[in-house]
Order: sequence, then C-alpha cells, then structure tokens
Amino acid sequence: MSLRVAVAAPFVQEGSQTLRENEFVVGLSLDRDWFSPDQAKRLVDVAAEEGLLDREGDDLRLTIETGSVEVPDDFVPDEDLLQGRSAFERVLDAVVAEGQPKHEAVGAINTVQQEFAIAIEAAAVVYARRQGVEVDEFLTDVRESVLEE
Repeated sequence: MSLRVAVAAPFVQEGSQTLRENEFVVGLSLDRDWFSPDQAKRLVDVAAEEGLLDREGDDLRLTIETGSVEVPDDFVPDEDLLQGRSAFERVLDAVVAEGQPKHEAVGAINTVQQEFAIAIEAAAVVYARRQGVEVDEFLTDVRESVLEE
C-alpha cells in the first residue's frame, strides 16, 4: 500500500496521470524530501516492475487513477520500498489491500501451503482467488519464483 501511495504522490500533487521522469524525481526528492534523487530513480524501476508505472520515453504514466489514492499529510514511505518485493509479498499486499488483515491472511496462506504441500507463492495465489482477489498480474512472477525453488 505504501508503495502505491509513494509512487502516486507526485502525480496526485500535479493532478496528472503523466509526468516527466525528472518531475517525478524532483517531486519525491526535493518537494517531499522522501528520497535522494538516486533513490527516487530506483523507485521508478521498482514501480515499473510492479506495474504501477509505464515508461513512455522520458514520460512516466501512472497506471492507477490519481483520484483513487489519498496521500495522508503525515505519510512518509519506508526506504525498503526501493527493494523489489517477492511474488509472495505482492500477492499478499493485494489481499491486504482488499481489506483482509495481514496476520490473518498469512496464517490462512500457511494453512493452504501445508494442506496442498505447495510453495508459499502458489498458496498465496490459491488463497487470494478463494477470497475473490484478482492476482492474475502476478502469475508470471509466481511461476518464475516457484520454478527457481
């Protein structure tokens, strides 16, 4: 959730779905003082991997509607956003974003994993689908992660 808010913040501030990459970097580093310019550039890469941003030349397009994101006044993102998240974490975040408490979701996913003797990433997908959470966008990453094990 905080990745979504951090990435959307410069777009929300400008009231636009598209920004130049340098505007995005300035918005996060100078305007908000959340990240260094290099960290803000890394966030572009992470957000693009997560499907939150599309690159179109030097432009960045936010893939979610700016009106669907609220940036609380006291919000400050964690620096751990700059590291790519595992397929499991991304599926879990999708479940949590739909209102499921994180600790309950993790417990239920562990139960599915044990029940079917499958990888945690696959169990997360099974659980998400049982809850009616759309996770198709993560299936390629889940498949790759499971095959690496």
